[in-house]
Amino acid sequence: MRQIVITKAGGPEVLRIEEKSDPLPGKGEVGIRVRASGINFADILARRGLYPDAPRPPCVVGYEVSGIVESVGEGVDADLVGKAVFALTRFKGYADYVLVPRSQVFEKPQGLSFEQAAGLPVNYLTAYLLLVVMGSLKPGESVLIQNAGGGVGLAALDIARHVGATTYGTASPGKHEFLRDRGLDHPIDYTRGDWVGAVMERTAGAGVELVIDPIGGKSWRKSYKVLRPTGRLGMFGISSAAELRGAGRLGLVRLLAQTPWYHPFRLMNGNKGVFGVNVGHLWKEGAKVGSWMRAILQGVDEGWVRPHVDRTFPFDRVGEAHVYIEQRRNRGKVVLVP
Repeated sequence: MRQIVITKAGGPEVLRIEEKSDPLPGKGEVGIRVRASGINFADILARRGLYPDAPRPPCVVGYEVSGIVESVGEGVDADLVGKAVFALTRFKGYADYVLVPRSQVFEKPQGLSFEQAAGLPVNYLTAYLLLVVMGSLKPGESVLIQNAGGGVGLAALDIARHVGATTYGTASPGKHEFLRDRGLDHPIDYTRGDWVGAVMERTAGAGVELVIDPIGGKSWRKSYKVLRPTGRLGMFGISSAAELRGAGRLGLVRLLAQTPWYHPFRLMNGNKGVFGVNVGHLWKEGAKVGSWMRAILQGVDEGWVRPHVDRTFPFDRVGEAHVYIEQRRNRGKVVLVP
């Protein structure tokens, strides 16, 4: 099999393709010949040495794949062999063959391409947790989606529209027409500086019930400001870490210094809440993850879950794919194809 290896912390040049023998599936495992691997911002932070959860280099990252089941281990129904599936992987997704526990494997909807299916697990599970499970978004409420043009942003937009919420989203001006076509009610240009004022102006000074923010640092402080009473701030990811100079733990320390702290008394007096989401820390919640994914797959069947793949890159251009995302050029998901 071919794997993309992070050889050390650094720029795109530290990514290398290596050849290894295909591993045999163990008890309860499924072997998948990969057709597409999803790229997430966590992978870029891992390459930069800024993602604490990532294995130490040399390592293979990647949280999601789609492909064809090629083999199964003991205790797994042999009828699964030959089926088109997608799966959550605990790293090692940047490969053309992966082993995955059966509980993390789902049948690919016929209406989705392999590339689209590889964009389902992380983006839509994260968005579903942020908006439905923990954000408790209700019809008639309003939500601000930070980085609305990204993979999670578009997934959140799909879910918010299905819920019946009014949607606000930050993005660069070049993405506004695309986002309107996807159903965003109010695009906000974050590049002009005062996006907080723009949100408050468009909500007649009231603010919004929910903000989801993957940026981190100072952005979380600003996001909290636009919450109205009973508002909730959902935090996920720290994409601003990629903008810090240098790599490694020192960059995380710098980011931590910019991160706000929320005192319980302040939350109580403001009738506001904050929470965090990290799908990569839910491996022991298989039953819950399965139920959330079934709800998302129902959305695929009903037509309101619409994974959008912006670009695909072959394995030997993975460095270009990382740069494309780091420069925030993508509109939706970017995937690798072996």
